[in-house]
Amino acid sequence: MANQSATLDRAFAALADPTRRAVVEQLRRGPASVSDLAARHPMALPSFMKHVAVLTDAGLIASTKRGRVRECRLVPTALDDTERWIADHQRTWQTRLDALDRALAKDAPQKGSLE
Repeated sequence: MANQSATLDRAFAALADPTRRAVVEQLRRGPASVSDLAARHPMALPSFMKHVAVLTDAGLIASTKRGRVRECRLVPTALDDTERWIADHQRTWQTRLDALDRALAKDAPQKGSLE
């Protein structure tokens, strides 16, 4: 459980930044070089590389170096734990809201009845 918590923490922290979310969005279309990814963001390459490092450390992307070009790609299973965590919480809240709806419907006056 502690390992899952650390994985979730890294994933959510990585995705909290708009630049990193934009990189993930761009990589959804397929692998890209760091240079191509960085070209869309108004920052120096060393600063952009810090974003790449955060995404890599979180396990969301992987990179390979071919000659002088570093190519990044999404890790297909990277968000599986995050997706399960969100789905679990969604089910919990949906169950609670359904119970609230039933309780409110039970206590609501019927149409046409006099009180």
